[in-house]
Amino acid sequence: MWLADKWESYEVLGTGGGEKLEKWGDYVLRRPDPQTVWKIDEKNPLWKSVDGHYHRSNKGGGSWEFKNKLPESWNIDFKPLGIKFIIRPTGFKHTGLFPEQATNWVWFSELIKKANRPINVLNLFAYTGGASVAAASAGASVCHVDSSKGMVTWAKDNLALSGLGDKPVRFIVDDVNKFVEREIRRGKKYDAVIMDPPSYGRGPGGELWKIEDELYPLVTKCMEVLSDNPLFFLINSYTTGLAPSVLENILKLTMREKFGGSAKSDEIGLPVKNSDIVLPCGASGRWQAE
Repeated sequence: MWLADKWESYEVLGTGGGEKLEKWGDYVLRRPDPQTVWKIDEKNPLWKSVDGHYHRSNKGGGSWEFKNKLPESWNIDFKPLGIKFIIRPTGFKHTGLFPEQATNWVWFSELIKKANRPINVLNLFAYTGGASVAAASAGASVCHVDSSKGMVTWAKDNLALSGLGDKPVRFIVDDVNKFVEREIRRGKKYDAVIMDPPSYGRGPGGELWKIEDELYPLVTKCMEVLSDNPLFFLINSYTTGLAPSVLENILKLTMREKFGGSAKSDEIGLPVKNSDIVLPCGASGRWQAE
């Protein structure tokens, strides 16, 4: 498993009962996590002294119960890369950041820094820009694409917070498939692709996305916007029905077949404090040039 174990301002404090207990900077939040099927460690007093607790509704969705008054948003930093992020509890349980992705940020940041040439990165389903900020910090030019205008605005604010507002980052609000098709027609080329597709969703124009049907065609489409000397390709998935090897196989059948290099996959996860338990957080497939 690839662990995101370099955080100082974020910690998983406990898991169990379909929930996780996390410290985000100065605040402790309790949120649902369907993979923590084991029982809660009731000896841990922090479960009852959280600042915020997200309760799922039987009718779908849910809501936050704030035990203490929290600011609307606050910041945390990832010191290994010198980058910062705005944290904000949202109405759909998320906080605006997936901290487990830090393991991928470290991986591709090293590749960008060692490339000794300009690297142009395409970040699809880019959300609030964790990967975009990391890539820009490493020296890459970035095209950040997401269908949500609010998430793209949040990503711009994260970039500015990290002191990278003057870096060459282009922000696009659009359906990913349509954007890639336009880039193909324009002849635009990228040296690396990052994608973090949802299991299911709809684009701004109602475009349907189902990962089992759409992922492989999208990867093959992205092959057409790659430069002749690509550096890396990263696929993330939180879809429990897709094994890590599925992502690896896709990259072997596309990137490795055309460009050589190596393709690998694994689960990604977060260590749990004072425990040998690891919180599983999806999977990643990585291709890199030799």
